[in-house]
Amino acid sequence: MKKILCIAAHPDDEALGPGGTLIRHSDEGDEVYILIFSEGEEAKKYLEDMNPNRIKAAENWASETNTKIYKIAFYPDQQLDTVPQQQLVTEVENALESVKPDIVYIHNPSDINKDHELAAKASLAALRPMTFLNSMPEIRAFETPSSTDQTPNISGFIFQPNLYISVSNVWKKKIKALKNYNKELGNFPHPRSIKSLEALAIKRGAESGLKMAEAFFIIKKIIN
Repeated sequence: MKKILCIAAHPDDEALGPGGTLIRHSDEGDEVYILIFSEGEEAKKYLEDMNPNRIKAAENWASETNTKIYKIAFYPDQQLDTVPQQQLVTEVENALESVKPDIVYIHNPSDINKDHELAAKASLAALRPMTFLNSMPEIRAFETPSSTDQTPNISGFIFQPNLYISVSNVWKKKIKALKNYNKELGNFPHPRSIKSLEALAIKRGAESGLKMAEAFFIIKKIIN
């Protein structure tokens, strides 16, 4: 059994990005914990887009996938840059000390979404080997549809995966659980539409010789 920690900026990031992989971890007997920085609603422009039940959606997703929400920190949505970095780093350090994970999933540090970028960089600061005694978890960056894919197609922004995990056997579970976040999904060809998510999984599968896959970038892996 392994302990897994997924660090997400907003509720739904854990489901849209590495959701299938987190389900696989859970199905295989691993303990999966999720740290979420923000409620994800304050920055929405239009009232009809607001989802007052978004926290409940996160709780329902975790319950359905047999994962656990470690904490929702309620920092301001799309304003993580107004929070002192040390505070964000300490938030992650506390989670690391409590969970003691073997694998940590974080946002792609070059995501176009600023909250994603700052959550990832705070995580990397907290995960420095000199601050994490006697345990050096593997760090995997995940892609988030409508954020990672919207970055400029130039060096320094491009997501370049080097780890592919099959999600064929859990795909139906992923889509069923995603319906808890129905208000965050879009209509095709929006990147967060079910059809686009399936197309991405098939594309990542085709890149790796799998039918359907989620892709990651291994930032650090230490073998003692």
